[in-house]
Amino acid sequence: MAIFNYAVEDGIATITWDLPDASMNVLTIEGVRELDRCVDLAIGDADVKGAIITSAKADFAGGMDLKVLAGLKAQATAEGGNPAERLFGFVMSLHGVLRKIERAGADPKTLKGGKPFVWACPGTAMGIGLEIGLACHRRIAADGRGKIGLPEIMVGLFPGAGGTTRLIRMLGLMGASEPLLQGKTYAPSRAKNAGLIDEVVEPDHLMRAARDWLGQATEADAVKPWDRRGFKMPGGAPYTREGFEMFLGGVVMTHGKTQGVYPAAKAMLSAVYEGALVDFDTAVRIEARWFTSVLMNPRSEAMIRSLFLSKQALEKGAVRPDLPPMPVKRLGVIGAGMMGAGIAQVAAKAGIDVVLVDRDQESAEGGTAKIEASLTEAVKKRRMTEDAKAEIMGRVTATADYGKLRGVDLIVEAVFEDVGLKAKVTQMAEAAAGADAIFATNTSTLPISELAGASSRPEQYVGIHFFSPVDKMMLVEIIRGKETGPAAVAKALDFVRQLKKTPIVVNDARFFYANRCILPYVDEGVRMLAEGVKPALIENAAKLLGFPVGPLQLSDEVSIELGLKIAEATKAAMGEAWDESPAYGVMKTMVRDKDRLGRKSNAGFYAYTETGRRDGLWPGLEDLYPAAAEQPSLEDVQNRLMMAQTLEAVRALEEGVLTDIREGDVGAILGWGFAPWSGGPLSWLDMIGAGEAVRICDDLAARHGKRFETPEMLRDLAAKDDQFYTRYAPAA
Repeated sequence: MAIFNYAVEDGIATITWDLPDASMNVLTIEGVRELDRCVDLAIGDADVKGAIITSAKADFAGGMDLKVLAGLKAQATAEGGNPAERLFGFVMSLHGVLRKIERAGADPKTLKGGKPFVWACPGTAMGIGLEIGLACHRRIAADGRGKIGLPEIMVGLFPGAGGTTRLIRMLGLMGASEPLLQGKTYAPSRAKNAGLIDEVVEPDHLMRAARDWLGQATEADAVKPWDRRGFKMPGGAPYTREGFEMFLGGVVMTHGKTQGVYPAAKAMLSAVYEGALVDFDTAVRIEARWFTSVLMNPRSEAMIRSLFLSKQALEKGAVRPDLPPMPVKRLGVIGAGMMGAGIAQVAAKAGIDVVLVDRDQESAEGGTAKIEASLTEAVKKRRMTEDAKAEIMGRVTATADYGKLRGVDLIVEAVFEDVGLKAKVTQMAEAAAGADAIFATNTSTLPISELAGASSRPEQYVGIHFFSPVDKMMLVEIIRGKETGPAAVAKALDFVRQLKKTPIVVNDARFFYANRCILPYVDEGVRMLAEGVKPALIENAAKLLGFPVGPLQLSDEVSIELGLKIAEATKAAMGEAWDESPAYGVMKTMVRDKDRLGRKSNAGFYAYTETGRRDGLWPGLEDLYPAAAEQPSLEDVQNRLMMAQTLEAVRALEEGVLTDIREGDVGAILGWGFAPWSGGPLSWLDMIGAGEAVRICDDLAARHGKRFETPEMLRDLAAKDDQFYTRYAPAA
């Protein structure tokens, strides 16, 4: 079956993308060949005046099939060839097709005789989907559907099919910085305002608008500005005064955001700078070389694997029990606080009817008030219409009557972290809802198997750990208790999929997976503060690793008081087995002696203004914890912060808490922002090598204690010169 279909009517060729057996178009090697053939047909037919490139599906394209790029590299390596050469050749063939669209058959000297191409986009167009559009001479999108953008930077790449070179010439560095360097995607109207497209029309008028434009287009409309003599870069080329200032500012801005750890950002800036000094055809060749260098970089390879391939596989049910689909039709949420209201909001937004229950009507309606306030803010920022807000609010019923849970097929309990309270509401909800309902507890620390003791149906009891804020955090941790059955896991996974979030499934253990790794990160940072390491060194060491926030700031954000409560609860639960950290004493001092609870009290490791804006590290830290005369090296601080988390990820895999290494890496990046450039903790260990990891751990353990002792699983990999992703990667 064809991937691109070609038809001619009234002198206009229509090239329609329709990848067989797929809900979304993605570009494959065969697709490139077929697009090339269709473009040749349009240009070579004397009766064709112009061409439309569109899609038979509701959306235009989701981008390049990244498995193709990985396959080209693997194939070349297996055959003993040069993978970089193979990748570069493919990228240049793609450039050739898009450049052919752009030149449209015009005489290269006179620029006459070209046939205009118009891009008619019915919905979402990401990556190569938009890059095809950028090569066309007119870009028209249907209003109100999908997003348009170049999000490659978010998965460790940059637009390498001419998108970088074209957008810089269209918008200049400053105008192109948001879509290129931030990977921002836009609704069609905003894409037009940003300069990515030319026209937005009603969906029913899309093809007519394309044909109308072609009907009045001239040969001049089939020539890109950069192909005309005298073209000047918007904002100035790098060798002009204006351009130099702009490019210098762009480098500073990018480095400030990426801390220099993301190879794609640096490569893209190099492609932009070097490409701006030469003609277009040389520039796209430069772009292709930098793009190939990124594809060959282990950091980008790890990011692509975790943030695209593994994430996509998990979202499609890679670890789901083999049961029929179990979508949630009616949801019960118990607890209308911040978490409960957030869960109710994202569920209602996904089209699910929600019963929001709390101890009295006033408390329940307090939850709907939180939802309404959040949606009102979205309306103010034009992210939502009033009608959409009203529709979402109409799906939420606030009540104190547990009887209204009758008929729900999933209950999510989100009350306070108190075993007795959770047991009480579990029994009340199960009695009201009926025997078929799956019951989920939203908890970040309490053991699921213990909580399930209050349930009359423990096989239908599962943990669902949402991260805060629920509407923004993409990861959801599903916890399988000792008696949790496959139906409960499948139901939880299907629910998370309805919310368009990414799930990981872990087995029950103290702190599950995410908090098991996050807490040592915070602990290590606070522990170093107690040792006399300068707080600025601790925080900046973390940021230079690509973490969104340092451990002290993270402690403030989640609350130092909460950290102290977790430590005290852990101490009570573990008894003599608890190994007290110096961080415990620091938290007690901050909370009980200094009344510095974290951001929620406008006082923590950081100082805050009256309006709650962070205002630098709290000067009082210097008096409480004087800096040691001899400070550790940056590398030593970074090794401690990285290994504190990474070793817990290895132990979680070793102990069977994690059963799929993809979940360990994807969960780490999405759950707490673990150095995304690394692909996650297990990918990072593969990147530096198990032998080097063991050397670092042995050194840290000798100097700082048994928390850095090398797990046997890691030591065995080092002894056999093996990797996590060769030994433990799931079958394709």
